[in-house]
Amino acid sequence: MIPLKPYLIRAVYDWCVNSDLTPYLLVNAESSDVIVPRQSVQEGRIVLNLRPQAVHNLALGDNYVEFNARFGGSPMHVKIPVRSVLAIYARENGQGMVFDGNEEGEPTPPDPTATEPSETKPVKSRPVLKVVK
Repeated sequence: MIPLKPYLIRAVYDWCVNSDLTPYLLVNAESSDVIVPRQSVQEGRIVLNLRPQAVHNLALGDNYVEFNARFGGSPMHVKIPVRSVLAIYARENGQGMVFDGNEEGEPTPPDPTATEPSETKPVKSRPVLKVVK
């Protein structure tokens, strides 16, 4: 089956840009194959600004998010496996999508044994995002 996560990343990114909002990407910087500016990593995570004016040659692919940007004045090619993306959201209002961080990178499906359809599981240390209904 084709993974859903890269499609969701692209959709939230497009919504942010079309709404004149700043798309932020929260990344697990400790995952293998992640190439990010290590000086900006905090507690194993990094938040990257994907605003079109801040990045060049952005590619939101099925397997990787890649772009060129300057960090502290130095150019760098950033490469992030989609499985390492923890969230994509708008800086201005916090709306976006949080992923559970499992290896396949898919959002966690609802628990079919839950007594209430709206019942949710506790979230571990993630950015506070507004739920869009």
